[in-house]
Amino acid sequence: MTAAPGDAPARTVAAAVGEVLVRSGIDTVFGVVGSGNFVATNAMVAAGARYVAARHEGGAATMADAFARTSGRVAAVSLHQGCGLTNALTGITEAAKSRTPLVVLTAEATSPRSNFFVDQPALAAAVGALSMRVTSAADAEAQAAAAVAAARDQRRVVVLNLPLDVQQLPVPDGAREVAPPAGAAGQVDVGPLVAALRRARRPVFVAGRGARGAGARMALEDLADRCGALLATSAVAKGLFRGSAWDLDVSGGFATPLAAELISGADLIVGWGCQLNMWTMRHGRLIADDAVVVQVDVEPGAIGAQRAVGLGVVGDVRLVAGAAAVLLEEPEVVGYRTPEVRRAIAERGRWRDEPFADGGGAGLVDPRTLTLALDDLLPADRVVAVDSGNFMGYPSMFLDVPDEHGFCFTQAFQSVGLGLATAIGAALARPDRLPVAALGDGGALMGAAELETVVRLELPMVVVVYDDAAYGAEVHHFGPGGHPLDTVRFPETDFAAIGRGHGFEAVTVREPGDLDGVAAWLAGPRSAPLLVDAKVTRTEPSWWLEEAFRGH
Repeated sequence: MTAAPGDAPARTVAAAVGEVLVRSGIDTVFGVVGSGNFVATNAMVAAGARYVAARHEGGAATMADAFARTSGRVAAVSLHQGCGLTNALTGITEAAKSRTPLVVLTAEATSPRSNFFVDQPALAAAVGALSMRVTSAADAEAQAAAAVAAARDQRRVVVLNLPLDVQQLPVPDGAREVAPPAGAAGQVDVGPLVAALRRARRPVFVAGRGARGAGARMALEDLADRCGALLATSAVAKGLFRGSAWDLDVSGGFATPLAAELISGADLIVGWGCQLNMWTMRHGRLIADDAVVVQVDVEPGAIGAQRAVGLGVVGDVRLVAGAAAVLLEEPEVVGYRTPEVRRAIAERGRWRDEPFADGGGAGLVDPRTLTLALDDLLPADRVVAVDSGNFMGYPSMFLDVPDEHGFCFTQAFQSVGLGLATAIGAALARPDRLPVAALGDGGALMGAAELETVVRLELPMVVVVYDDAAYGAEVHHFGPGGHPLDTVRFPETDFAAIGRGHGFEAVTVREPGDLDGVAAWLAGPRSAPLLVDAKVTRTEPSWWLEEAFRGH
């Protein structure tokens, strides 16, 4: 069908899909634009979405993941066919494992003769994402709307394939999107849960990513008040109960000695939107032999997937907690909330309360001393993103955050190199907070292309590189066994110079006094982001990693 002279050109499928994604609620899209996704991306921008150009598709996917987690809204990533999608797969896998509501709009070469051809639906399925495809001009808008609805309502990563041979087809007049309605929440039988809470004398609630939704904290704290439960979180929900006198902070490998003691002494552990996996439960060591384990999750398949549970409740965390609170009268017992426990939490509830022998010297700074000093210097209103590696426990546990929106932890896949892109996505979702990216030297070099993105977007970010001149996890894993370590050790890198080359201000820290440069940056106009090149001690493994190796 050819437009007559003077007629407006027909809307193409590519343009219509981009418009519908925005009309369906996506306001921010990340990506790397090539020929295959050029029209659809521009259509999203024309429809009102903000486009954020990354320097690598892997960075774009992780930025979109972090933005969706931090904002609570569906985000999108736009990719070229074939290699654009494969470049982004690690970030997509992380998002899929974390049940992030994300639409991956990717062009698709469907002809096996194309050098861009790969089986894209199979790739999506292999990493746990939901694959959808725009198959016709007549249904294109409905299919695009359905992709957003599935991402939002099912909390899934949806890979929406947009075939090249369909993109240029004209959309017929009268075609429109029809988003499927959200599923209605059914009633949940909370009687067995309430009975377990009534019997418990030392209950502990462990909240995960499923408890980060609106109103979940209030509902959980109300229920905990009624049964005398202590409150803890998985790493991804760190900060959820900040300010509560009964907050144990993070359960698992990052747990303080006090939190580990109290959680392992519980006679009832309830995981709220939390998998209670090997990391959160320290390979089961935080669960007493006689403890009852309950899991509440909106996904039936999640119940008991990581460990056996005595009781599973399928339902939304906020709704289940609220329904249980209605049935649970104020108890006569105080549960776990004794004056002694309250005093112990006040005195030893954070890692900074634990004494340690500073191991710094000879031009290297102890990562605990470094991170405590940064915690004191940096504004409290912050959003912290942490990469993976031997160092990661220090910023995760010694940098405090104001609430669950102040910590973005893309570690479900435990990939090194996602930290900087995570910080960018979180920073764009919370422009009211100081973004802090905590990276190891390995991850910093893997994601270095996105340093330019930080500068280009004018983000007032603090990037802290914990440089031990190695892949420290492998050094400490295999070193005690006498293995050669040449493959995982490297010459020291001048990250300050790399930062300045990208347009950062930078300071090198070899002792606590060098942090005066951070204080000066904080007091100044912050017209450029800051990179802190911290040369940290490297002779001992971090506490959480040493335990993880024993667990494996």
